[in-house]
Amino acid sequence: MFNKQHVVFVGAGAIGTSMGNILAAKDNLHVTLLSIESDVVESINKFHLNQKYFPGVPLQKALKATTDNAVLSKADVVFLAIPSVITVSFVVKVKELMKPGTILVNLAKGFADEGMTIAESLTKKVDFPICSMKGPTFARELMNNIPTSFTLATVDEKLYSYFNKIFTDTCIFIDYSSDVRGVEMLSILKNIYAIVMGIVDAQFNSPNLRFLVFTRAFSEIKNIMLKFGGNQDTIFNYCGIGDFSLTSLNDLSRNRTLGLLIGKGFFTQNISDKVVLEGKIATAVFYEELQRMNIPEEEYPIIAELYKVFGENYDVSAFVSRLLKVFHP
Repeated sequence: MFNKQHVVFVGAGAIGTSMGNILAAKDNLHVTLLSIESDVVESINKFHLNQKYFPGVPLQKALKATTDNAVLSKADVVFLAIPSVITVSFVVKVKELMKPGTILVNLAKGFADEGMTIAESLTKKVDFPICSMKGPTFARELMNNIPTSFTLATVDEKLYSYFNKIFTDTCIFIDYSSDVRGVEMLSILKNIYAIVMGIVDAQFNSPNLRFLVFTRAFSEIKNIMLKFGGNQDTIFNYCGIGDFSLTSLNDLSRNRTLGLLIGKGFFTQNISDKVVLEGKIATAVFYEELQRMNIPEEEYPIIAELYKVFGENYDVSAFVSRLLKVFHP
């Protein structure tokens, strides 16, 4: 197939560990997890366990871990599986360690600086091939070797063939899009609307209402993605309807869980500060940018209403009725 490839996952959390464990089973790949958590690294190397993120679940013996950034010097592919707010700054800090042509794959979901996506920011700041992988994926399912899908987004279509070889004979399946901006935008937008679906289900638990709002949300996602420069067809990739459905309708989703807390009246600032909630941050970014673009709120009523939820003294019991009045005045 090809010479043995060195694969590094930056981050030994849930997604980095689960994907790394899948790939470590392949003889033609050498897989290392790079982490700042020394206890996690020791657990993986000594006991073949990641007790912090997957307690009691045995890992491939070939999967290695390290705290030493020098491992990046051998990497052919680097998967970025760290929080979105530090992804770009980390790559800029270590770029001199990596050899020319190292492929960077962004797994994080969120904005970088100045409203740019992570892929856009990386493209400006470093000279490596940049990809994004986004799709309907829970790490726990990957650890159980359940067939799982991603969209690989890159302007270099040849990389699709390369990654198909990387994932051959695993449970990971990919489709392709050249619309890197659209794929990254969808991965952020779906978190916003997952919060909304959580609020709706917490208050009503009604299939009829759920899919009324789901349909409107899907339409709003498409329209906003187009306004921000994505392509309409991208919404039908794994990163689109699949990822939105998984995130908004399954209780393993952190952002849906935030919506459930809000809908039940349990949401407090203390909760939001303790949980990484990409959707809450993204709601403000999108709302404020749409306002700056002078686009009327009637074109994005769901984001507009959710933005008010995060403000002061909002009566969440009126959330659904307010949306319905906008949908069907």
